[in-house]
Amino acid sequence: MTNSVVTKSFASDNYAGIHPAILQAITEANQGHAPAYGADEWTKKAVEKFKELFGNTIDVHFVFNGTAANVLSFATATQSFNAIICAETAHINVHECGSPEKFTGCKLLTIPSSNGKFTVNDLKHHLLEVGNQHCVQPKVISITQATELGTVYAPKEIKEIANFAHSNNMFLHMDGARIANAAAYLNVPLRAITTDVGVDILSFGGTKNGLLCGEAVVFFNQSLAQNFKYSRKQGMQLASKMRFISAQYIALLSNNLWLKNAQHSNAMAQKLAEGLKNIPGITITQKVQTNGIFAIIPQQHIARLQALFPFYIWSENTSEVRLMTSFDTTEEDVDNFITLAKKIIL
Repeated sequence: MTNSVVTKSFASDNYAGIHPAILQAITEANQGHAPAYGADEWTKKAVEKFKELFGNTIDVHFVFNGTAANVLSFATATQSFNAIICAETAHINVHECGSPEKFTGCKLLTIPSSNGKFTVNDLKHHLLEVGNQHCVQPKVISITQATELGTVYAPKEIKEIANFAHSNNMFLHMDGARIANAAAYLNVPLRAITTDVGVDILSFGGTKNGLLCGEAVVFFNQSLAQNFKYSRKQGMQLASKMRFISAQYIALLSNNLWLKNAQHSNAMAQKLAEGLKNIPGITITQKVQTNGIFAIIPQQHIARLQALFPFYIWSENTSEVRLMTSFDTTEEDVDNFITLAKKIIL
């Protein structure tokens, strides 16, 4: 049998393994029997952990993956004649295989963005046909924190978008697959970029920050959560042995493990970017704010680098690549890649 395991790479934080504390939590939860479908003590405790970070006036529901968290979030807040506004680079637009549109019936309205972010001014033209029965009606604005390009919305920017959404009878959804990295970069509590600035629904990511699997849908607007348990079941995302998802979140949200993991991966990205920017021929194209580095590398050198340290090409046309660090990236990993890049390019 061919061994396809990659020891270390910069391809994705999804390539990383499970954090030891998370794996231990799964093992400890694997003792005896427990009630199914979330009626267990681990799930109750995990919800309490979320409330410690985001406040008591939230509802929390666990699902298997991020795409489901996003799609089911939209399904609770829309009808099929509605639209969801997002950046053209958004994961829901590019990398979810059309599932938001298939399972909600809603159209995605995209905003061009060079850095993954948008502002209120970018949103306004999508509201010109509100009330026109011939056109889809925008109902959800979805932002990604941190964005697909590794950039971060400041609390003030989120608040402005939330106010705009609410004043126009819309909801604000946040795809928080890497929200831990965003909070670490901003050096603020998680509630400062969610609860306190008007986010209605959050897809909270854990898989990219040390979990085996499992994401959380967090409702700050609790009225939207009223029928979510039925949507989750119908959407095939109700885990029978939910304690194994919940146990992971207890560990992740205890002792600031979520923050420590994110701080480390962010720091490794900064170190990698600093080393690469001094190599002639390499250009860093985005601000390095979280754990992603976007860089133009001469096309003729990419394959040789990928052979030893796998990573993805972001744009074939411009020879732009994406390098992602993880909670388990080491300084040695970074130094080795920089040394290799210098050897090949110089």
